[in-house]
Amino acid sequence: MSNSDSDKRTPTFIENAVFGYSINEVPRLLPGIALAAAIVAASIYLTGLINSALGFRGVVSYIIITIIAGIVIRNLIGVHSIFEPGIGFCLKKVLRLGIIMMGIRLSIYDVLKIGVWGIPVVIICIAVGLVITAYFTRLLKLPQRLGTLIAVGTSICGASAIVACAPGIDAEKEEVSYAIANITVFGLIAMFAYPYLAHLLFAPNTTTVGLFTGVAIHETAQVAGAGLVYDQTFQTTANPTAADAAMVTKMVRNSLMAIVIPLMSFVYARKNISTDSASDTKKVSPLKLFPLFIVGFLAMAAVRSIGDAGINGGGQAFGLFSSDAWDNVVRYIRSWSGYVLATAMAGVGLGTSFKTLRGLGIKPFYVGLLAAIIVGATGLVLALILGPYVKL
Repeated sequence: MSNSDSDKRTPTFIENAVFGYSINEVPRLLPGIALAAAIVAASIYLTGLINSALGFRGVVSYIIITIIAGIVIRNLIGVHSIFEPGIGFCLKKVLRLGIIMMGIRLSIYDVLKIGVWGIPVVIICIAVGLVITAYFTRLLKLPQRLGTLIAVGTSICGASAIVACAPGIDAEKEEVSYAIANITVFGLIAMFAYPYLAHLLFAPNTTTVGLFTGVAIHETAQVAGAGLVYDQTFQTTANPTAADAAMVTKMVRNSLMAIVIPLMSFVYARKNISTDSASDTKKVSPLKLFPLFIVGFLAMAAVRSIGDAGINGGGQAFGLFSSDAWDNVVRYIRSWSGYVLATAMAGVGLGTSFKTLRGLGIKPFYVGLLAAIIVGATGLVLALILGPYVKL
């Protein structure tokens, strides 16, 4: 067996969870990770220059610069194939690591309280998104499978929901690509626009901002990006920050993927019970759909709570850290969670290719646009109604 064959062995469970590749293939990730990290470093430096020149610290967020730089590089310069594995790693594993690290920013009590208030907002937005998308799919006479993919992508969890739902409804590869293109375009627009809209409507209530952006923006990465843009642009000092509240709300949405996607697959199969394709429809396991990084986020919040309890009880955090030392640990992890997420945002930009949008037709984009507007408007109204009641 050649070395190249041995390098491409099936990764173990731990290797797949951490890297997505076998340990022998990890060096393939380094060029893409290095490119993403370089973009982040350059964006931070450029943002500092711009804000200094304008005389305001938070006028421009380095997250926005990072994503735009990645998009420009991908679409105007091009990205060599050597960078692709690392870019994919940033979009998946680095993003999840950053989200897990964000858990240290909140106590488990805060997470649960935001999550409880987020449940009705999320459920209503998902229901509205699914119904509206199904209606306009029929109105425009589009394939039901494509409409279903756009619906779950807009309402629940972006590309992850689309990919997870596709086998259950026997979707074609082109339909999956089109649905992902849909949520990519409208999710990016929302990520750039909604932080400023939220500030106009909800400031200084960062929890309400987070509820809105957490339900109104499609992808987990886009929600994280919007939260960071808000916090950096408007110099958030409140606890929780907009990014904290947004990620908790988004994780409630992500959790519901384990319920909604099997349900959508079942409904699709029932509607097509007499067709040949229905017999080939694959069953979707709810357990496999539950995002495990949510457990990591909750674990970090529990670590924060236990450490704080030790300090508040007059002792040390975990019997090891004094009050000042524990504050430094929390501050260090909190700061690095932002840099790790920024690296994932560079991956978002580098992974956004507008070539995929060419020749796909316009009707499905009408459905995606309408779904995005309706879900966003529903989230806005619910955040306005329920946000003031979330007291931490």
